[in-house]
Amino acid sequence: MQFIRKILDAKMAAGQPAISFEFFPPKTEEGDRNLLERQIPALLATRPDFCSVTYGAGGSTREKTLMIVDRVQREHRLPALAHLTCVNHTRDEIRVLLDKFRALGCQNILALRGDPPGGGAFQVTPNGFEYSAQLVKFIREHGDFSIGTAGFPEGHVACQAGKHADWQHLKEKVDAGADFVLTQLFFDNADYFEFRDYLTSKLGVQVPLIPGIIPILSAGQITKFTQLSGAKIPAALQTSLDKLVNNDEAAAEFGIEYATRQCEELLRAGVPGLHFYTLNKARSTVQVLKNLKLA
Repeated sequence: MQFIRKILDAKMAAGQPAISFEFFPPKTEEGDRNLLERQIPALLATRPDFCSVTYGAGGSTREKTLMIVDRVQREHRLPALAHLTCVNHTRDEIRVLLDKFRALGCQNILALRGDPPGGGAFQVTPNGFEYSAQLVKFIREHGDFSIGTAGFPEGHVACQAGKHADWQHLKEKVDAGADFVLTQLFFDNADYFEFRDYLTSKLGVQVPLIPGIIPILSAGQITKFTQLSGAKIPAALQTSLDKLVNNDEAAAEFGIEYATRQCEELLRAGVPGLHFYTLNKARSTVQVLKNLKLA
């Protein structure tokens, strides 16, 4: 299975964007079947370059994450990026998990600080990691993995010092060994461009900074997501969503159009790829890629 850093190098050399998807482990067996037998095959028909599988607060979905990673790689031959968090993990536990990843042929890891179960303030696990840069360094020292990390175009919601301080922390993660960055969702491309320019021009970051895109499925759902992530909804977008609050079908169609326009501008600006937060649903993401003539 390929290293994602090599996939990104090849796509950039060819002048093409890398396309990737994110899935989360479902909570039920029915959800598992829907994801594995319907949604993932529909998404993979667009021929993406890799996918990522989330980890759940505090590693709560660890075994199911590994199961999905294994099946995607074995059954579809698609490189999978397994999320790994600092929350509730000691260094010894992380070392064991790295051995499991290696045994499954999973060579790609997204290193994150992670969210505590049930919300609340982050607590350092004894003999664990306080910052994701420490986790990146640990992974780099314990095997040949391609390591991704998260970036926040509007700054991390928990970083009280502001976005420039948060971007400095991202540079520390890259310096520790991260090969690429997947960003948090955002709706105003100006935020991504400022983020990219600051990191590359002022901080000297050279790894791919891949924008994260979420096609809106419903007005209510995206409001909850942005409240949790700290991402803002621009005023014009909020006005449109307010008109669609009771019509999820119309909101999804609007979301496809908005994401298409957003991606078109990003592609014109030469982004190295597009990472779609699919919410385990294929339709909107597939349609956006068709609109972009990337499917």
